[in-house]
Amino acid sequence: MAGGEVDDHVVELPIKLKVPPGEEFNGSVLLKNLYLSCDPYMRGVKHSDTATTPQDALFSSSPRLLGYGVSQLWILGIQRVEGRGLGLGDNKVEQYTLITNTQSFFKINHTDVPLSYYTGLLGMPGMTAYAGFYQVCNPKKGEYVQEKVDILKNKFGFDEAFNYKEEADLDAALKRYFPEGIDIYFENVGGMMLDAVLPNMKIEGRIALRMEGFLVKKYFHLYGKFLEMILPCIKEGKITYLEDAVEGLEKAPIGSALASLLAAMWESRWVVVSRE
Repeated sequence: MAGGEVDDHVVELPIKLKVPPGEEFNGSVLLKNLYLSCDPYMRGVKHSDTATTPQDALFSSSPRLLGYGVSQLWILGIQRVEGRGLGLGDNKVEQYTLITNTQSFFKINHTDVPLSYYTGLLGMPGMTAYAGFYQVCNPKKGEYVQEKVDILKNKFGFDEAFNYKEEADLDAALKRYFPEGIDIYFENVGGMMLDAVLPNMKIEGRIALRMEGFLVKKYFHLYGKFLEMILPCIKEGKITYLEDAVEGLEKAPIGSALASLLAAMWESRWVVVSRE
């Protein structure tokens, strides 16, 4: 994936829309995928030598990329689902996916917001930010928070923000914005930024480390509470969310999209719309 060059293969295969024999009564579900996301974590588990869980190993050995997105419940066991209910969770980069474990698959009850939002803001990425901030960092009133940002204050409503690429001295920049020290730092990049943050942390300051601090699936039981907080903010216009959608897997192969994402070529959330 170096240099943004990826060898993508989109294959068309005929399939029978039914749960395979032997899986009818095991809780298996056939999904019709509607929206598929593209996330940085996909690179970390693409190769078997970096896989750390059985799910990651499956990702590296599967001819189809594992992903995350919004789907219709097409067939449950031996019966077609009446009304074709909507849900979000793990799937594959394909039009139809068979899943045998529905524990991390959530029913979508709120359809008065764009369904594509459930691949990002209302899905796993948004839940990761929520769990990391409110569960891991546990902020208290009166504290100031520093997260890596390079977007303008008037677009997303941050009290302060700066582009670290334009700062010749990160240590001086942090002292300028946080003269009393940093209470909470959400570590997501490492390198020079982390090196500059560490000496500027307050006594008893907290750092959430994505690489080893927490796994978002541990907090999936809080998903309902997360929606209660975020959905009103969306409807009231308190959250700015940027999204680019491309229709058709053949027009937007996930591998190329992932390479572009990692090369920082986008400022918005990227989502693929699976066509009929």
